[in-house]
Amino acid sequence: MPSRVPSLRMLRSFFTDGSLDSLGTSEDARSKRHSTSDLSDVPFSAVRKEGWLHCKQILTKKGKAEDREDMLAWIKVIRENSKAEGEDPGFASQALINKKLNDYRKVSPAGTKPDSSPKGPRGLGIRAEFLKQTGTSAPRSPRQDATVTKDESSSQKAPWGINIMKKNKKSAPRAFGVRLEECQPAPDNKNVPLIVEACCKVVEDRGLEYMGIYRVPGNNAVVSSLQEQLNKGATEINLQDERWQDLNVISSLLKSFFRKLPEPLFTDDKYNDFIEANRIEDASERMRTLRKLIRDLPGHYYETLKFLVGHLKTIADHSEKNKMEPRNLALVFGPTLVRTSEDNMTDMVTHMPDRYKIVETLIQHSDWFFSDKEDKGEKVSPVPSG
Repeated sequence: MPSRVPSLRMLRSFFTDGSLDSLGTSEDARSKRHSTSDLSDVPFSAVRKEGWLHCKQILTKKGKAEDREDMLAWIKVIRENSKAEGEDPGFASQALINKKLNDYRKVSPAGTKPDSSPKGPRGLGIRAEFLKQTGTSAPRSPRQDATVTKDESSSQKAPWGINIMKKNKKSAPRAFGVRLEECQPAPDNKNVPLIVEACCKVVEDRGLEYMGIYRVPGNNAVVSSLQEQLNKGATEINLQDERWQDLNVISSLLKSFFRKLPEPLFTDDKYNDFIEANRIEDASERMRTLRKLIRDLPGHYYETLKFLVGHLKTIADHSEKNKMEPRNLALVFGPTLVRTSEDNMTDMVTHMPDRYKIVETLIQHSDWFFSDKEDKGEKVSPVPSG
């Protein structure tokens, strides 16, 4: 830098008290050689060669910038000279730049904004625009630094927290009142809901010889409590919970699940086909038609029906103890499984015998209805008598 460039201390005196006394006679002498109009387009190279404060005095009329661009240009020079002298640039941005801003505001027309041209984003102040151009920021107190650090830490953690919330929401759907394919799946069969597998397991482990299983209702308050818990998105079921120790509660919970399905297990579009198939007089034809309709059910519905009927068959095999033969089980599950989503009183009355009979037939011949021999190319067992 040229030796006649004023020190930052002299510069501070100029901007803080508004006088030129501290600048020395040499600078005053040079300022008389020019006028403002003569140096209206002085480049930065000339500033460094002639002395930046000398040119500044001419161009800014003793510290008052003529327009926005002029002011920004000189703030940039102030910044560069501060860095060149090894001074702390923070003082320049806080004291010198503030002085320039104040002077600029004083000469701006009253009642108007300093600049409305689209040279920067609307609402971006002159100070902010300069700091953006130079890549620096004003000095901050330790408290401000701590606040910024905390905010940056929070902003970095926010996406992580949002992702976790979305993941939990996706992996833990509701259990009641949703379609089968939207239910939390069982670990061993992805097409069977977790709640169905859990209830059937509890009953088979402790209730095969329990008299009246599925016919005796459980406590409504406890059943509702379990439903609310499972609907909150539980990914695992704690079978050690005391509420899971009451067999009547668990059997009622399973029936409630199928009763609340928005799409019944036999599906709306095949309901009438099942009713008509059950009324076929020829027993062999009736069995084959029912089997075909079952095989045509969507994957989740076929697998869940297969799992449930297999469970009911196990219960019926212990009917000597529990008194729940296939017909008794059909009386309980028929109206719940074989129905439409908008069941009306007429269908309930006229189709009730068909609903019982369809479920009873499935339990009695579950091995034949759900055999996979046909899928493997093996010979299918003879049609049982219906």
